[in-house]
Formats: sequence, C-alpha cells, structure tokens
Amino acid sequence: MSSGNQSVSNVTSELQYQGVLERLLFSMLTTVSCCVFLFINGTMLFVLRSKPVFRETCRYVLLYNLLVADTVQLALSQTLYVVAACRVMLSYPVCGVLTFLARLTFVISPLTLVVMSLERYVAVCYPLKHATIITVRNTGLAIVLVWAFSSLNIIIRVVLLLQFPFEDLHSLQMKDFCSGVVMRLGSGSADYDEGFTCLVFVSVSVVIVSTYVSVTLAARSASTDKASTQKARNTLLLHLVQLGLSLSSTLYIPLLTVLYRITRIIFVRIQNVLYMFIVIFPRCLSSFIYGIRDQSIRPVLMHHLCCQLKVGLVRPGRSP
Repeated sequence: MSSGNQSVSNVTSELQYQGVLERLLFSMLTTVSCCVFLFINGTMLFVLRSKPVFRETCRYVLLYNLLVADTVQLALSQTLYVVAACRVMLSYPVCGVLTFLARLTFVISPLTLVVMSLERYVAVCYPLKHATIITVRNTGLAIVLVWAFSSLNIIIRVVLLLQFPFEDLHSLQMKDFCSGVVMRLGSGSADYDEGFTCLVFVSVSVVIVSTYVSVTLAARSASTDKASTQKARNTLLLHLVQLGLSLSSTLYIPLLTVLYRITRIIFVRIQNVLYMFIVIFPRCLSSFIYGIRDQSIRPVLMHHLCCQLKVGLVRPGRSP
C-alpha cells in the first residue's frame, strides 16, 4: 500500500513539475515575443514623432494614436498574463485599474480604424475638399472624441461595478487571477460588456465596409486617380483585416469558457497558444502593415531599427 501511495505521490510531483516547467517556458516565450513587438512599436512611435511630415499629416497622426492604444493594450495584457503565470493574487482595486485601462485601449483601436477609413474615403471621393475637411485640428478633435467615447464606456462599467456588494466580502483580496471576466461582477456588467462590444464592432464593420464599397464605385469613374484609388482600396482592406483580428481577441474568453471542461494541462497549453495568436499578434499588426508598406515610413523605420540593433551589438564589446 505504501508503495502504491509513493508511486501516486511521484506521479503527482512529476505532473506538478511538468506544469511549472511548461508555465515557465510559455511565460518566457510570450514575454520575449511581447518585448520584441513592444520594441518595434516603440520605435515606430518614435519615428512618427521624429519628422514634421509625420506630425503634420493626418493619417500619420491617426496611426500614432492607433499604435499608442495597441502598445498600451499589449503591455497591459502581458502584465496580466505574467501576474497570472506567477500565481499572484491581486486586490480588486488594482485588478480593476489594470483591466479597465486595457478595456479603454481595446475600444480605441477599432474606433481609430473608423476615422482612418473615413479619411481615405474623403481623400478618394472628395479630393478637392480633402484638405479642408481633413486637417490636423479636425483630426485632433476626432481623436479626442474617440478617447472620450471610450472613457464614457469605462465610467459606465465602473458605475455598474460599484453596485456589487463589496462590503459583504471578508477581504478585497481576490481569490482568482485578475482578468476582465473576473471583474464582471454581477449580471449587469456582463450583459453591458457583451452588448457594448457587439455594438462597437458591428458599427465599425458597417462603416469600413461602406467606405470600401464607396471607394470601389469611385474607382469606376474616369475622373478619379486610378493608382490612388487602388491604394485606398488596399488600405481599407487592411483595415478590415485589422478589425477582424481585433474582433478575434473578443473570442478569447468565450473560447476559454468552452474549453474549460477539458484536462487542466491541455487547457493551459491551448490557452497559451490562443493568447499568442489572438491577443498578442493583432496588437503588432499595425507596425508591420505600415512599417513595411508605407514608402515614407519604411526607410526611416528600418534606419532606426538597424541603428539600435547595431548599438546593442557594439556596446557590449566596448572596453570600460
């Protein structure tokens, strides 16, 4: 009997060790990937502020806002992932701040894509009015409205959260890992979150698809610049891809809910894979799309990336 108990104990210890080792490896993999993407996004943000042409062109101002939201979202998502991987239990106030900030930037991305799509629509369909309508001042106002709308969503979520009877809890220390789902305290918060997410993405999809159809119809007109129109159509298609990837991140929690009944170790493996491809990758797409595709940004971005890599390689070899 003791031999059987010892065998079970050994198997349990081996599984625990395997779980810790896999958690460590996945944490290192996601953290390294996240740091690389944050480095690229940070360089891209620096590039967009390095020259007057980028600071004074409306589409680059909008791109800067999109990159800020994606970068903050990426950093917060990885922070919550590492905290959960390290088995750290946060308090409700700290978790609320982190998840609400993540939610704020999550909503800003699709709304910014709408403004960018409308800018391309005006450039193609109303080229003579583009310089009058799409100004740096109007672009700044649009960005303020995007942040205000996203902030209003957070305020409503905070109000719904405060209706939860926290006074009945013995402690504000959480008993589960911090996540957006855990902070859906009460049915009202969950229903509002799902309804708001559906409303935003359906509305954004309708706007981007409408602008794409309008630009496509304008391409048939003999008075339009064919090359400019084709480029605008490609840009709008990329916006649709970005929107689809952003929308895919909303499926992360429902997928985990469905898969929660399977074996724990398999569940963790699937969770890590989904996190990489559904949460991390979409937040890095903007840098790749515009850093490689845009003829004005690409040489400057590559210059700064190569220079920083050279500095990183040369610096360790310097003598003290």
